[in-house]
Amino acid sequence: MSLAGKTAVITGSNSGIGLGVAHELAKAGANIVLNSFTDTEADHALAADMAREHGVTVRYIQADMSKGDDCRALIEKAGTCDILVNNAGIQFVAPIEEFPAAKWDAIIAINLSSAFHTTAAALPGMRARDWGRIINIASAHGLTASPYKSAYVAAKHGIVGLTKTVALETATAPITCNAICPGYVLTPLVEAQIPDTMKEYDMDRETVIREVMLARQPSKEFATVEQLGGTAVFLCSDAATQITGTTISVDGGWTAL
Repeated sequence: MSLAGKTAVITGSNSGIGLGVAHELAKAGANIVLNSFTDTEADHALAADMAREHGVTVRYIQADMSKGDDCRALIEKAGTCDILVNNAGIQFVAPIEEFPAAKWDAIIAINLSSAFHTTAAALPGMRARDWGRIINIASAHGLTASPYKSAYVAAKHGIVGLTKTVALETATAPITCNAICPGYVLTPLVEAQIPDTMKEYDMDRETVIREVMLARQPSKEFATVEQLGGTAVFLCSDAATQITGTTISVDGGWTAL
């Protein structure tokens, strides 16, 4: 599958899942717009390195996904957005009666409202070019729930609902909208949590991964950012033209339980 000539905008993509998806789309030939809320030399160097590695155009555009105006400005500054990957997200864990209202507001803004703003801004251009792919990075928590994650679960369920609505509104156009629902993914952030979790439970690395971190993931293996990126590339392919308004779980069987 060649995505040569297409431009992909990936929110929250200077690390983790977003960066992995960006690499796979670039490998398939797409030009890339990376994004985060920071604006450092390292951010722009990351874009330059990706461009050299894959031989495509890569730009970094700063935008704060907690702000609707920034979300829309990102799409405007990108110039062209053929593929939109709504990936930006944050997490906070607490019982609902202790959940800080400010954390709720931030999670809903970044994990859910940002996708509304970027999608609304990107769709007119997709319609004008008669092609588009919108891929929302949801979560297994978009299909099921866990305690103490009220805002995250609400936002991810909202992303799944938004995905279905956008798919119906674009069903007669060559534009699709789908959600990828990962389980636990081995990102640098997750990797950094492993040593502390080992100490907390007094377990070795493999046991803490299998019995604690992946307790709800039947495969007992992390998904990888490359697997998520490959799924995104598939959703951009001609084979996926009639796949719209649905979720694809990459969760090692979590939501089969």
